[in-house]
Amino acid sequence: MTLELIIFIASILFGVILYWRESRTNKVYRFFNKLMNSKELQMKVTDKKGFFYEQNFLLRLVFIVSFFLLVILVTRFLIPIDVATISLFASMIFGTLIGTYLAGFIFTSTKIIDEHSDSLEDKFKDVLEKGKDFVEDFKNEEPVAIEKAQKEIEKSKVEGKSARERLKEKGLL
Repeated sequence: MTLELIIFIASILFGVILYWRESRTNKVYRFFNKLMNSKELQMKVTDKKGFFYEQNFLLRLVFIVSFFLLVILVTRFLIPIDVATISLFASMIFGTLIGTYLAGFIFTSTKIIDEHSDSLEDKFKDVLEKGKDFVEDFKNEEPVAIEKAQKEIEKSKVEGKSARERLKEKGLL
């Protein structure tokens, strides 16, 4: 179980590295594209698509599985010990797939943050100003209803007599 966990984490990092490398250059994919397609079907120079970069889920999964199948076949011939079991194979595939999507999420979010960094800064400053105004409103002023109630209480104390005195005047006490 420990070996599977270590291989799973390593394969996530491997997937991130594969995706990052293909986002920089896709020479290997271009080579296979030129090898297998005619001139009319070959990809354009400006196209950045690779085995993992800008690829849909199914093709990405096929490329990852075929890559690890080749690695396991080479490992079986070079090392006669049964190292590559099915659970390790599944951990490597799943981890690499997660790593490629994780790298894609990171690259996409950094691009969006870079594009909107100025507007985010302005929005943050506006929020800070509104927060300062809100705190100042709490500190300085009392609500209007409380002020009116306090004035009425003061008037009744100054103007009127006590309840006992009013009852004596009416002859009830």
